Amino acid sequence: MTAGMSRAKKRGGPHAVRRGVLCTLAAVGVWSTGIAGVAPAAVAAEDVQSKQWYLDAMAAERMWEVTTGEGIKVAVIDTGVNSSTPSLKGQVLKGLDATETEGDETDDYDGHGTTMAELIAGTGKGGGLKGLAPGVKIIPMRISNTEFQNEHKVNAQDAEEAIRAAADSDAQIISMSFASEYSSQNERAAVEYAESKGKLFFAGVGNNAAKDNKEQYPAAYPQVVGVAATDRKGTVSEYSQHGDAVDIAAPGNDIPVWCDENFQSYCDGRGTSAATAIAAASAALVWSIHPDWTANQVLRVLFDTAGRDWDKGTLSNYLGHGLVRPGRNILYGKGDPGAADINPLTNEKTPAPSGSPAPASSASASAEAEAEAGTGEKAGDESDDKPVAAGASEDSEGGSRLGLIAGVAAVVVVGAGAAFALLRRRRAA
Repeated sequence: MTAGMSRAKKRGGPHAVRRGVLCTLAAVGVWSTGIAGVAPAAVAAEDVQSKQWYLDAMAAERMWEVTTGEGIKVAVIDTGVNSSTPSLKGQVLKGLDATETEGDETDDYDGHGTTMAELIAGTGKGGGLKGLAPGVKIIPMRISNTEFQNEHKVNAQDAEEAIRAAADSDAQIISMSFASEYSSQNERAAVEYAESKGKLFFAGVGNNAAKDNKEQYPAAYPQVVGVAATDRKGTVSEYSQHGDAVDIAAPGNDIPVWCDENFQSYCDGRGTSAATAIAAASAALVWSIHPDWTANQVLRVLFDTAGRDWDKGTLSNYLGHGLVRPGRNILYGKGDPGAADINPLTNEKTPAPSGSPAPASSASASAEAEAEAGTGEKAGDESDDKPVAAGASEDSEGGSRLGLIAGVAAVVVVGAGAAFALLRRRRAA
């Protein structure tokens, strides 16, 4: 199947956008974050928040004057969420352990899920990570990764059950920083069920760009927002997978992460996992000030306001619609929510949301919308066979200039390598 055919299936319909073969890797006014490869050097607790560089780049402090995401719940499908870290005390609600092993959803066997929860909703207390949306509540859904599967007898359908449980929960948003090259009918059906319940589903596209760049699930499902990772310059990270599954990008490099399940220290991390959490938190901030919007409208505004230097309506294989910028809507009222019942991923009609609780309303978006000059988006030169250079810079939401450099990734065909006879081969994204 060609890339074009694959995209038609994921983003079909009369308004499907065109995707260049080699699109630019940088976008105007946004950043990156990730967690996959963890550096061995631990980060002192007092230095953790100083390393959260993307909070300044995204003007988090200014957004928090308007909203912290209060009233929104995010289901985190991951290795579990330790609810007793200082940054997450009072932030974690009852969830589900879908692994059917010893322990429950608050027993994080790896530290990965707790990091994701802190990146979304951490309060920063005790020197821990401060979430982009610290007013959000987390609903943990524990599933198994490959290593856990090798050591325990687990529920083979844990991911599917976790997705369905998240769909049936009070969460408006699902964040799943896991990736697997294997798809199943049951998992696909669970994802479709989540869409039918009005949920907004984010997942990492994977960290094997330089290896085999195989399409990863659940990010590759039509109803899931595939998230890529970028560095501080807004350039796509070298490990971040590219292709039809990429819908949007978020910070993914140089992000502190819990080193392991002992929760004694943070390490330097990178990957599309953290980018996924930050994209989910961005959606939570926007949704909290527009409680009457549907998941479709929240996502459409994230796409509409994403940082990019190519024509609107054209997708990059590396950054999708561009780098997520919730401040464009929260601080300046930018972005067109469009039709409530049309999914911007598939351009198809979706069922009306059922039973989603109304988030607590925050202050309305700033009147600075009228005062701000233009959108700051500059259409770049684009074609199907050559990358687009990011030739413009823009004032970030925080008012500082972010000089963004366009990086060009070589498209390399890599051999498949040895096969693994594992239950899932499910990795952190």
